Amino acid sequence: MPPTIVWLRNDLRLDDHEPFRRAVAAGGPVLPLFCFDPRQFDVAPSGIPRYSARRARFLLEGLADLRDDLRERGGDLLVLPGRPEAVIPRLVRETGALDVHVHVEVASEETRVEAAVAAAIAPLGARLRGAWGHTLYHSDDLPFGLRALPETFSAFRREVERRSAVRPPVDAPARLPFPAGVSVPALPSLASLGFAEPTDDARALLSPRGGSIEAESRLDDYVFERDRLRVYKETRNGMLAVDDSSKLSPWLAQGSLSPRRVWEAVRAYEDERVANESTEWLIVELLWRDYFRFVAASCGDALFHAGGVQRLRYPWRDLDDAAARADFARWCDGTTGFPLVDAAMRELQATGFTSNRARQNVASFLTKNLGIDWRRGAEWFEGLLLDYDVGSNWGNWMYNAGVGHDARGFRFFNLHKQASMYDQAGDFVRHWLPELRRLPGELVHRPELLTAEQQARYGVRIGEDYPAPMVDLFVSARRNEEAYRRAQGWTPRELSARRGH
Repeated sequence: MPPTIVWLRNDLRLDDHEPFRRAVAAGGPVLPLFCFDPRQFDVAPSGIPRYSARRARFLLEGLADLRDDLRERGGDLLVLPGRPEAVIPRLVRETGALDVHVHVEVASEETRVEAAVAAAIAPLGARLRGAWGHTLYHSDDLPFGLRALPETFSAFRREVERRSAVRPPVDAPARLPFPAGVSVPALPSLASLGFAEPTDDARALLSPRGGSIEAESRLDDYVFERDRLRVYKETRNGMLAVDDSSKLSPWLAQGSLSPRRVWEAVRAYEDERVANESTEWLIVELLWRDYFRFVAASCGDALFHAGGVQRLRYPWRDLDDAAARADFARWCDGTTGFPLVDAAMRELQATGFTSNRARQNVASFLTKNLGIDWRRGAEWFEGLLLDYDVGSNWGNWMYNAGVGHDARGFRFFNLHKQASMYDQAGDFVRHWLPELRRLPGELVHRPELLTAEQQARYGVRIGEDYPAPMVDLFVSARRNEEAYRRAQGWTPRELSARRGH
């Protein structure tokens, strides 16, 4: 009997995996396949790398974990270099496979590859069979079609919670027989992918490993062992402590953890311990993840357009301009002179992660203060984030830039106020900015205000040890807001009236 191919991408698990369930149900051998598509590791047209060494290592860890799981069940994992539209037809010819099962993706690049694979195997008598599987709610169970997706998250949440239900997760298959005669090469190394081994930063408080074992351990530890779900809503905006938030996003993005398993764990916790606003809010965060994936599915290439789904003709600064390129480099390196931004950007470089609150602040600064094209920020995050997910990353950036669904216009984050609310004692800043470690809480977020005497006392020279702010926070925001309003069609009179107000 010919094998059934399961084409894996961002779904590196056996548990709650519809393509694997269907392949096993077919009754023959199962050939799991992952392609190292060279386009994944390319450089974006802007010159920004699409993959970091740390992100590549996390992927390899996830593949190794999945391979071990498959081998325990009589299977194996075939990992091959090359474009899927070339690799999969070759395997179909060699094995006689008639079906290729895959979790469908939503963004234009991935869906074009799916279409190319389907077209390449059709003349060989094989079919690409897609399944939905990355969200909490199945696309078929939404109370509206994707073309009628609500334009605000609150409306989406209200309708889904009222009229839809979460499908129960499906257990992993007990056995997955691997086809005889198929040679399985070793997993590639980081070096073979063109990366040096990343240096682990001693300041990293969480260094996640890829794979389902680590994912399930983190879920159990956070929810049950440490009992942190109980206070999730109160702590989720914290930027330093490991257990301020669930930190499940890297494994959800990799697909080594099903969102429905997280939902199941929350419901079990509610039954065993307590149901409160915190348990509800973790489900809400899963809904945000759903929403952005459905946005990506509904808006096509607009997800990657400068004007977003709003089609706003805003005059973004881009990297073809030398001054913008220099400003962008300072933002990337964490040398803007705004400690909250700099700490977050250095954490991102060092670990592949930074908190949701930090992400919102650095996105606001790049777009509302520097006026730089939000897509460059999205590309920078894509290359570094361990929890990179095309819908969540690009959807959030589009939203923060004021050109996406549920946009709130020119939503500027006052960094001084944000620091006082979410890093009042300055612990996050001092952790990631050692040059400011001696500054007390009342000064660490405003080092530019230090007198010469204070700089000498605390051992930091502004402009030498730590940069002065690269822009005036409020002047730059006002200037970019006026450009935003003009792009919206405001008249000079309306703009003048707003200035007077």
